[in-house]
Amino acid sequence: MANQDIVSLVTIAGAVAIGAISPGPSFLLVAQTALSTTPRRGRVATLGVGTGGLVFAVAATAGVGTVLAYAVSTFLVIKVLAGDYLMYLGVRLWKAGDHDGTLPQAGPLPSSRTFAIAMSTQLSNPKATVVHGSVFASALPAHPSRWLLTALPLVVLSIEASWYLTVATMMSRPTPRLVYGRARSALDHKAGTFMAGLGALIATEGLRGALR
Repeated sequence: MANQDIVSLVTIAGAVAIGAISPGPSFLLVAQTALSTTPRRGRVATLGVGTGGLVFAVAATAGVGTVLAYAVSTFLVIKVLAGDYLMYLGVRLWKAGDHDGTLPQAGPLPSSRTFAIAMSTQLSNPKATVVHGSVFASALPAHPSRWLLTALPLVVLSIEASWYLTVATMMSRPTPRLVYGRARSALDHKAGTFMAGLGALIATEGLRGALR
């Protein structure tokens, strides 16, 4: 176990942890899901976000992040598509605020749909793309050991899952749900506006880059 591998693992883990706790689309999705539905559905959203982080980590250790860094046109297309998806989620979140202000009764749990939306949100998250692409490319040694390539995705999954599980658990408590229930419409509208605005900004940047 080389010292360089340990330094790389700690550096990447720290960057992923900082990126995870910084509020963004994935945080909004997990929090809103836990607040507006059931604790179980919040945990499903957590699993989806964690799986998205795992996909990023596996791709980064395989060198996909480095390839995308050089394939500018491919990266710009991905950026536009990610922005469009975030705008779609923002509109959905805004529409979710158009109700009578009471929390809905929990019906059948669409676990697969919740998981898919959460994972897609993480995969379209520009912050996650930057962290996993640039940090992995810069922090990984030229010839990483097999144990490092195996450990990194597992460490990323544990960090992402632990943080978002904490968020889902806290937001599922009675007090936050009561506060959210009283101001749900305004909060959903603000969160939807933020997510749609972020998506529009990302898509616009991608289009500008493609037209240069």
